[in-house]
Amino acid sequence: MSDKKDVIRVEGTITEVLPNALFRVRLDNGKEILAYLSGKMRIHYIRIVPGDRVIVELPVYDLSKGRIVYRYK
Repeated sequence: MSDKKDVIRVEGTITEVLPNALFRVRLDNGKEILAYLSGKMRIHYIRIVPGDRVIVELPVYDLSKGRIVYRYK
């Protein structure tokens, strides 16, 4: 996983699957954001469906978009 300093890692639940590998994620704090799938998850064909618990990395400069980096089993 990532060791970047300028991202915030939060957990959330997938609420909606959108076109072009975009997802609407409801974070544990109640906020809803748009998130895309990380490159490694695309390469390994990790499927994401509504209801999945995920870890999202949010950049500190834009807290409305994020990258899904992990799906809980």
